[in-house]
Amino acid sequence: MKHSIGQGKLVRDRIPQIIREDGAEPVTYAADGEEYRSRLRDKLGEEVAEFLEADEDSAPEELADVLEVVRALAAELGVDADQLEKIRETKAGERGGFSGRIVWTGNR
Repeated sequence: MKHSIGQGKLVRDRIPQIIREDGAEPVTYAADGEEYRSRLRDKLGEEVAEFLEADEDSAPEELADVLEVVRALAAELGVDADQLEKIRETKAGERGGFSGRIVWTGNR
């Protein structure tokens, strides 16, 4: 099921409770697997955009939001946080990380 803009958005699990505590009644439903995966991908783009626009004070919180969505996407792929970290470590071992701040400008 493809969703369109204006048909709601994926929110954190406690948001409906928080809305109720603020005196409103949220209208929600649980997405099926295909819609959930699609909405998680959309959410990742949304959270990355918020991180890119963040100032230094709010950047860590926005980056944590990105990580939350990444972990949810990994879980949908059947990969837990430990497995994801092992995949990251293997890739870093093979190709390196980014701590060297290396910028590639082409070959001679």
